[in-house]
Amino acid sequence: MNGKWLSIVVLVAVAGLLFGVNSCGRSQELVSIQIQPVSETFGATNIPVNFDKGLTVQLRALGTYIHPPVTKDITSTVTWASNDTQMMTVDATGLLTVTGLSCGGSLISATLRTNTSAGGVSSSGAIVTGYMTGNVVCFTGAGGGGGPALGLTFGGQGAGNVTSNPAGLSCASSAGVCAAQFPLGTVVTLTATPTAPSTFGGWTGCSTAPNVNPCMITLVANTFLTVTFN
Repeated sequence: MNGKWLSIVVLVAVAGLLFGVNSCGRSQELVSIQIQPVSETFGATNIPVNFDKGLTVQLRALGTYIHPPVTKDITSTVTWASNDTQMMTVDATGLLTVTGLSCGGSLISATLRTNTSAGGVSSSGAIVTGYMTGNVVCFTGAGGGGGPALGLTFGGQGAGNVTSNPAGLSCASSAGVCAAQFPLGTVVTLTATPTAPSTFGGWTGCSTAPNVNPCMITLVANTFLTVTFN
């Protein structure tokens, strides 16, 4: 009789051990993916879209698991994709890059297929995807038509205004930056007018000498100039 009960106890112990092993071999299950940041906006209404080319942001993919619950950085293991590669692209590392070709919104995804357990037990698997939105602000300033853009930034501690001939760019230093598009090959003359008691300090990037006002430039490509008011 004692031998019989001993056998039962041994069987129960073995069953418990096997159950424990099975539990340990259970897969950590991925239930969701969150992309950080959840949205990113590039550009401004006073900056031509082609000036946004090359702007980037690094994305992160965070996976939420159960068995046990934990959050992991899975940026390097997910598959990244953009639904509008004319607007922005994303590489295998999660680096999001603006193309400068179009504006609007794009949906960026991070996908991971799970098909085996952590313990090596095969399973049917699942596809888990997370999303974020990337936005490129459309240019609503002067000019347009796809020609080269002329951008203007301000230096110095003074204040003033800049106007162009032909018309298209009119900007105060309080704006910080402004831009306009002109037909390819246009010779643009920019006149800087300081606001008293400020004085004109010079140009950077013009075809004319830095201390000459007005500034002249022939637009054959996107160009940024700087005017200084002291």
